[in-house]
Amino acid sequence: MKGIVFTCLNEMVEDTFGVAAWDDMLGQAHLDGVYTAADTYADAEMLALVGAMSDRTGTAPADLIREFGKYMLPKMAEQYPVFFPPGMVARQFLLSVHDIIHVEVKKLFPDAELPTFQYEMPADDQLVMVYRSRRQLCVLAEGLIEGAAAYFGEQLRYKQSQCYHQGDDHCRIEICFMGPGTRGDENDNCQ
Repeated sequence: MKGIVFTCLNEMVEDTFGVAAWDDMLGQAHLDGVYTAADTYADAEMLALVGAMSDRTGTAPADLIREFGKYMLPKMAEQYPVFFPPGMVARQFLLSVHDIIHVEVKKLFPDAELPTFQYEMPADDQLVMVYRSRRQLCVLAEGLIEGAAAYFGEQLRYKQSQCYHQGDDHCRIEICFMGPGTRGDENDNCQ
């Protein structure tokens, strides 16, 4: 996993719980915690850090990873504003992940192992993202989806009708966009 993910996790932990919490997590996970954005680190290190954070907070690892995705999205917008042009909406952003953003990420980090996404658009206010990754971190994708909605000031709902963690060979995330300033229960087309 690329170091940029670790450095962002470090920021989240320090912002939320303080510097001492990050140091405690590193100690519990038996890691030195020296991460640079461009380097690659073992996935097991991320899982150990999430496990340590789960032990510390009592929050399930999946929920922590989802929260991390939500935290990471605005950080990405700060660092890479070219992917967040004025006037963009959440649906457009999510549609750009595989064919635009991941292509650019590969240019910066050729050894990055990225998930793949395929898209279906059953209606103007709906999007299906088919997620595939050996890491099976679909909850991170969910967090990024939630983060995109918050960043763009929109409401959405989503569900997974298929998931690695339920024995499927991919995850199918069905998203319904309600637009800015609406509640999640106002769109009858979303089931």
